This record gives sequence, C-alpha cells and structure tokens, in this order.
Amino acid sequence: MNQPFEPAPALTHLDSRGNAHMVDVTDKSETRREAMAEAWVRMKPETLNLINAGGHPKGDVFAVARVAGIMAAKRTHELIPLCHPLLLTAISVELKAVTPDSVRIVATCSLKGVTGVEMEALAAASIAALTLYDMCKGVDRSMQIDWVRLLRKAGGRSGLYQLEQTP
Repeated sequence: MNQPFEPAPALTHLDSRGNAHMVDVTDKSETRREAMAEAWVRMKPETLNLINAGGHPKGDVFAVARVAGIMAAKRTHELIPLCHPLLLTAISVELKAVTPDSVRIVATCSLKGVTGVEMEALAAASIAALTLYDMCKGVDRSMQIDWVRLLRKAGGRSGLYQLEQTP
C-alpha cells in the first residue's frame, strides 16, 4: 500500500504524495523579479587568443553564444519540465575573456510577474557556455564548463539572494 510522502517544505515541485507537479502561482502577487547567473568556460590560452583575435573560422563566437543564451532564456519552460512560461521583459548575456584561459558568461533576466526567473538566467548562461564549446570544439576539445550558478536574485516572497563569493 502506498504511504503518503511528506516532502520537505522547500521542495515545492512535489505534492503531498511525492509526485512532481507544477507549482500553482495563481494567487501570487505580481512583482518585479530579476536573476543573474554565471558560467565559466576554461580553455587553452591559444583558443582564447583565437576568439579574441576574431580569427575563428565559424565567425564571432561571442555573438553566437550571446544569441543562443537569449534564446534559451526565452524557451526555458520548454527545456525544464516544471518551469512556467514567462513573459521576460529583459535578457542580457555578457561574455568576457579572462586571460589567460577563460570566458566568463553572465546572464541577467527580469520581468514583472508572479514567479522568479532564476531558471531562465541559469539556462541562458548554460546554453551560452555550451554554444561557445560547440563553436570551439574543433580547435580545443579539452574545454570545460565550470561554476554554473546563481549569483543574485531579487523580488518575490523570498526577497534578495546574493552569492557571497565568486571565483
């Protein structure tokens, strides 16, 4: 016989029986919400030099990764099963070369709505990193993606979250 499952209160995507479900946000108040996430891509210094010099045979690596990150943020609800579709009002994806061997990606998403945008910012940073990897794998298969994490989130019932340390 199935026993009722009592999840921890923080696991909002599980019902009282332990089944996954989409959180009901019908009665939540609309507020301004923003989230910022980052990802790092580590590579050979020669690969970073090639990107910086604009000499990559596939074109502007940062521009393509930026657009991919923006597209991912807009489609997060299609990638992560229990995410709500959101009407994002702003998406920013910034890529910065960090010598000698890294690219830091910072994605920021915002809206006025009833649920947060953390997953959209994380998706944007992640997909931008994966796109950078995809574009450069022909010259450097040893690249690695690190530090995909939430840096900041503001708005909603839980208020402000700010990561205390960054690499």
